[in-house]
Amino acid sequence: MIGYPPVVTATVVICAYTEKRWDDIVAAVASVAAQDVRPIETMVVVDHNEALLHRAYRTFGPRGVRVLPNQSTQGLSGARNTAVARAAGEVIVFLDDDATARPGWLRALLAPYADPRVIAVGGVAHPRWPDGRPVTLPGDAPTDRNATGELDWVVGCTYTGQPTEQSEVRNLMGCNMSFRAEVFKRVGGFAEDIGRIGKNPLGCEETELCIRARQAYARDGRAVRIVFEPRAEVDHRVSDDRVEWRYLRRRSWAEGLSKAAVSKLVGSDDALSTERDYVANVLPKAVVRELRRGRISSAAAVMICLSWTSAGYLRGKLPGATSNVRLPAAGRNGV
Repeated sequence: MIGYPPVVTATVVICAYTEKRWDDIVAAVASVAAQDVRPIETMVVVDHNEALLHRAYRTFGPRGVRVLPNQSTQGLSGARNTAVARAAGEVIVFLDDDATARPGWLRALLAPYADPRVIAVGGVAHPRWPDGRPVTLPGDAPTDRNATGELDWVVGCTYTGQPTEQSEVRNLMGCNMSFRAEVFKRVGGFAEDIGRIGKNPLGCEETELCIRARQAYARDGRAVRIVFEPRAEVDHRVSDDRVEWRYLRRRSWAEGLSKAAVSKLVGSDDALSTERDYVANVLPKAVVRELRRGRISSAAAVMICLSWTSAGYLRGKLPGATSNVRLPAAGRNGV
């Protein structure tokens, strides 16, 4: 494949919100510039932070990077929607501001679009721990820097149970994902009512968008594919606060609330199809393994995560808990 152009043009989007991640943002932009396949444009979208916006203009503007302020609702979804409205590429690629792309990442991410049925492609996010894999996020091979763990989704990374070869999946993870631009024209953008704002761990907007898109194309009688490509790899930095017990509890509770919101928007069957298999098969094996190896704290982490996620979901299903959550206009109108 080396030497051949990609099958589609791409806009790479990096959304940022705080100067505390400045070194991460610089590294993310540099990792895109180092790819053997170049996007037609790279965007840095700054979420309602004037100081960061001016700093990004001064640093990245001379390098040909488009720097934009979030002109929508504050939060990650609003920033992404700002980019979607202005992107020139046939495919819009999203890379987290604290992630760096490995060599060959963009080529691998774009290759599946040779199939016209493919509407979205995502890749692997490897966690980069502050001091080794923590007991709050156990894994089968804790010393392997590329190994997954059953709870790594808590820190936005690829987790045990996801495919290890190119496969069709229900949804992508936001750290490392891409969509055809036509998807947003068909179904609207990210649902801003469930997107992250700063350190607020509410999320699942990527899951909701993937499900909504598949449902919309199905209504048109089109069989589409959402693809997970493990060769498209990024490294995702995990900050110190995200390996603590209180973050595990808070993030799990927020995940449950978010799943309840997604269920309201797209129906519980689609919203929970992947999660049912994960809870029934992946988590019990993790608990048994950790107990057999004498890692009581790690086994407890799995149970705490499941308990708080379930509690958050039940809270989110109560009357009024997600009453303000709505689809983007195009999604509501089905156009």
